[in-house]
Amino acid sequence: MGKPPSTPMIGRTVLVTGATSGIGKATALQLARMGAHVAITGRDSERTAVVATEIRAAGGTRVDAFVADMSSQVEVRRLAGAIRAVLPRIDVLVNNVGGYWNTRHVTVDGLERTFAVNHLAPFLLTHLLLDRLKEGPASRVVTVSSNAQAMGRIDFDDLQGERDYSGARAYNQSKLANVMFTYELARMLEGTTITANALHPGVVSTSFGAEDPGRAQRLLVPLIRPFMKSPAQGAETSTYVATHPGLEHVSGCFFANSRPKRSSQRSTDRAAAARLWQASCDLIAGTAAA
Repeated sequence: MGKPPSTPMIGRTVLVTGATSGIGKATALQLARMGAHVAITGRDSERTAVVATEIRAAGGTRVDAFVADMSSQVEVRRLAGAIRAVLPRIDVLVNNVGGYWNTRHVTVDGLERTFAVNHLAPFLLTHLLLDRLKEGPASRVVTVSSNAQAMGRIDFDDLQGERDYSGARAYNQSKLANVMFTYELARMLEGTTITANALHPGVVSTSFGAEDPGRAQRLLVPLIRPFMKSPAQGAETSTYVATHPGLEHVSGCFFANSRPKRSSQRSTDRAAAARLWQASCDLIAGTAAA
């Protein structure tokens, strides 16, 4: 049977976005086994319900499930309202939702999908739930980025890839945006009870990018899959940053393999971070005011 899981998260509420598969699902399972009240989000109602049942069967004492297509800002706002109606307090928000699309897709809001899902959705949702995070004595915002942030560049002249789109460039930009958002959020929340950190989960064997894969994914992933982390291994850093008691007052950091790691030089450009923040607020029509 093995050693029973520790339960340091009893009495704490954790929301994990994009938790119906891969790293998000594994993170929710790990947190449930640690005693947390887990809330998950997913895009498909049936799949989300099935995963919620799995988490309960794995030891989740309380599991709430919410459904939303986070490529839509109306859906993100509706999701936030549904969450606020059920959860009086959020101790940890894990911004895990994300994706990769090799060809350019446009959302219902007229935005490029990679930027909308990977950056704007967590940016908007975090702000809409800040009051619930402030209810906790020591709350955390944990955003899943990637080492791809090191290859990213924020193209302020073509944020939406309208003139020149590359799936890899769009993804790298969005993951850099995750880190810059985290650092700027940490600065803005300084002196409050909320911390904000970002992380790289590792190269994980999931269905990530399968909806619209690039040529490199189609050819290389099958070859390197045996050497990739499992979703449970990929979730370890998310779980660590979300729960480790030694990180209660640590904010504005980037983690990999459950250790602090220096992020790219571009990610620490405060002027660019402030510009990205303003551009993001403009793209969500000002609803991100804290």
